[in-house]
Amino acid sequence: MDYIIGMDIGTTSTKAVLYDLKGKVLAYCNNLYSLYRDSSGMAEEDPNEIFDAVIHGLQEILRKVDLEHGTLHGVSFSSANQSLIALDKDHEPLTRIITWADTRATKYAEQLKKDGTGSILYKRTGTPIHPMSPLCKLLWLKNEVGEVYKKATYYCGVKEYIFYRLFNVWQMDISVASCTGIFNIFNLDWDNKALELTGVEKKQLPKIVDGYQQTFRMNEDYAKVLGYPSDTPFIQGAFDGALSNLGVGAIGNGEVAVTIGTSGGVRVVTDHPVIDSKERVFCYALTKKLWVVGGPVNNGGVVFRWARDNLFDAEKSTAALLKKDFYDLLTDIAKKVPAGSDGLIFLPFLGGERAPIWDADARGTFFGLTQMHTRANMIRAVLEGIVYNLYTVLLALEEVVGKPKYIMATGGFSQSPLCRQILADIFETPITVPEDFESSCLGAAVIGMKSLGLIDDLNVVKNFIGKTNTYKPDSKNFESYRKLIPIYIRLSRQLKSEYKNIADFQKKKI
Repeated sequence: MDYIIGMDIGTTSTKAVLYDLKGKVLAYCNNLYSLYRDSSGMAEEDPNEIFDAVIHGLQEILRKVDLEHGTLHGVSFSSANQSLIALDKDHEPLTRIITWADTRATKYAEQLKKDGTGSILYKRTGTPIHPMSPLCKLLWLKNEVGEVYKKATYYCGVKEYIFYRLFNVWQMDISVASCTGIFNIFNLDWDNKALELTGVEKKQLPKIVDGYQQTFRMNEDYAKVLGYPSDTPFIQGAFDGALSNLGVGAIGNGEVAVTIGTSGGVRVVTDHPVIDSKERVFCYALTKKLWVVGGPVNNGGVVFRWARDNLFDAEKSTAALLKKDFYDLLTDIAKKVPAGSDGLIFLPFLGGERAPIWDADARGTFFGLTQMHTRANMIRAVLEGIVYNLYTVLLALEEVVGKPKYIMATGGFSQSPLCRQILADIFETPITVPEDFESSCLGAAVIGMKSLGLIDDLNVVKNFIGKTNTYKPDSKNFESYRKLIPIYIRLSRQLKSEYKNIADFQKKKI
């Protein structure tokens, strides 16, 4: 049998999937790690924990490979984007991994917006100005953690760190580079203006390579532990959002992918870079010839989990007693409430927000709460609020690239039938969901197949997706959502002047 491995180094875990060359899943593993957060806005990970998760994932999956009677053609990678690690001269970490969710650079993002520099850089890099980007993180390090900034010889993200430890190569794929805010998407190189602003030199950053780049000859110590044949190619791949589009086959004109995992996003693929005059959406590379335009959101399934843990503790024991999934129990409760939650609206900004408002100080809100509302209303409002926000991203995307021809949804949130129906009803369009929701791993595997010459065209992925389910919008819910969505949009804008005030108050309580 012929095999290929797709591995996704995500925000909360590293997943590895073993496929045959027709995209059939043969084995799966998932290794979790911690995200260290506090009220200062810190959101960091331990690079050693993630490296160990990658090693364990590679070990677990290899046990499922029959190397005597089959061939492992390669291992291809996806990773979360916009992480930053400062390294010393020996490539040893001086910091933990500062993730996309870290908001300590908010002050510097706001400064760039106010003086117009941010707008100039966005038009060159395709990265909206927000503390998520390594551009702003570097400014924060430079101005507030000067001792680390002065010691730092190199900077990279999580995938580059993993590859350096495994292979002693110093390289970053064009897809991840395009997400940093310091990469020029038009000349395909590190942007001189952004580098000048941060004080970082090109020699401190990895060499930019194509996502099809193959790396061989793993460091001997790890090779012995893992047992991979020395000629096994490891393919650089791309960032997870781009590969999620590829993994659901949404790479043609007007084919939109909606991803809702811990965070979320709405994305479409184009054949050229696209800049939004209102600076609401990003433009990142999938490959040198394909570009992903879209908007990421901080608040996806993590908000559902917050509601589960903080509003429904009593139901936890009920779910256990009934031997029922806790999330399924909550969606059953939410089903008893009509569309629109009887006029209760939830703004899901528990972790600030990226697209389309790009405000790290944004905060969550229940609006319209009355004595008639119950926790059942609240849980449905939470689910609807997550989708309202994604819908506002789609509206911005439509202005830039046109209306979608069809929409594919993936991620853990979209595995709930109720959540799928809410998506279809709010978007007022059919939503197609593949049964295999590890789309980034499949996207990575397909990039690997293309790199290895096993396929000629990325569009072959449409043959790999397998069974799908399509949810059609229910017209009886349109009236409520059409009335509530404009209120939601106005609220998210009108509260902006108070977001900073409440965020400042909360930060002083550290």
